[in-house]
Amino acid sequence: MKTLVLNCGSSSIKYKLFDMEQVKVLAQGGIEKIGFNDSFLNFKDNGNKKVIEKSIPNHDEGIAFIFSILMDKEYGCIKDFSEIDAVGHRIVHGGDKFASSALITQEVIDKIIECEVFAPLHNPANLAGIRAVQKILPTTPQVGVFDTSFHQTMPDYAYFYALPYHIYEKYGVRRYGFHGTSHRYVSYRACEILGVPYEKQRIITAHIGNGGSITAIKNGKSVDTSMGMTPSEGLIMGTRCGDIDPGALPFIMRKENLDSTSLCTFLNKKCGVAGFSEISSDMRDIEKAMDEGNQRAFQITNMYNYRIKKYIGSYAAVLNGIDILVFTGGVGENQCSARAAVCCDMEYMGLIFDEEKNKNVQGREIILSKPESKVTVMVVPTDEEYMIACDTKELLVSR
Repeated sequence: MKTLVLNCGSSSIKYKLFDMEQVKVLAQGGIEKIGFNDSFLNFKDNGNKKVIEKSIPNHDEGIAFIFSILMDKEYGCIKDFSEIDAVGHRIVHGGDKFASSALITQEVIDKIIECEVFAPLHNPANLAGIRAVQKILPTTPQVGVFDTSFHQTMPDYAYFYALPYHIYEKYGVRRYGFHGTSHRYVSYRACEILGVPYEKQRIITAHIGNGGSITAIKNGKSVDTSMGMTPSEGLIMGTRCGDIDPGALPFIMRKENLDSTSLCTFLNKKCGVAGFSEISSDMRDIEKAMDEGNQRAFQITNMYNYRIKKYIGSYAAVLNGIDILVFTGGVGENQCSARAAVCCDMEYMGLIFDEEKNKNVQGREIILSKPESKVTVMVVPTDEEYMIACDTKELLVSR
């Protein structure tokens, strides 16, 4: 079964083609800067990175270009579109309408459209990918895998905000959470590695990258997560401030003369690591600035790591202890200094971190706690595309 996985952003499309019988990636790459003059496709060819510059004005032409590369005589891996048995899509926001992945039907499309109000930049792009595939492969089944669905198991006391109840009833304002596909994959994979039953573990997963979230998982179910109605809540991120006093927002609006749209842009694009440091949104650049003695880089790094540590501590209380702590995402997988800072001084909960083993660990599965530690600390690189492909296969086989 050959399954194409698409992750369509507002100006990008990432893709992976899987052979699910052999559990093998046949092709992968992505288009960036859709709608701009300097758009391009990058992909891997026999392990080597290739870049093709091409004007790609919209998602329809982007998807068509990806299909043409998949069938290209020099770079391709299929001879005909019919070789693709299914297409799985990452859908950012499913609201409270989807507790699991879903076969794409018109009813499902209508519900995704209803959720656009929560993700106005992402859901329309996700739908554009679905519609583009429908034009090329009108009879091929498509599946939507929702970032929010894993968190639909949260109890109401974890997802409600203390607002007038009619605000929830009328507008659906509540915590939904994101990165669900990643949290689900790495938590399950961690249990596979350790040979322990997923349904009997207390797990905290830390997906830390340019966007970041922490999730508390009890007996295989998400019971709390740091992102809220939108991805703006929770951790300090590359360009998002995370948790902030709500009273500060109207104050900032008045002082900076911002309307609601400008405030949204401010909170999502001009804050976080980049906003505070005035250096970069990339923690690798921040580390370099620290080496050069930049004080602001030290401050934002301490803030960044402290927020992660605080969420882990609070979720340890929610779970009545931790069995497994998993780091994933760009920073979680690759930045040993961040992992060390978060895990220091946690002996009170039985976490004994192996600092020597942690050094220079990048992008590979590994246990970073000492044998005597009551909490197993791990790095598990995320693979959301594989999870989407698995969901797609499972849905189609079971129907």
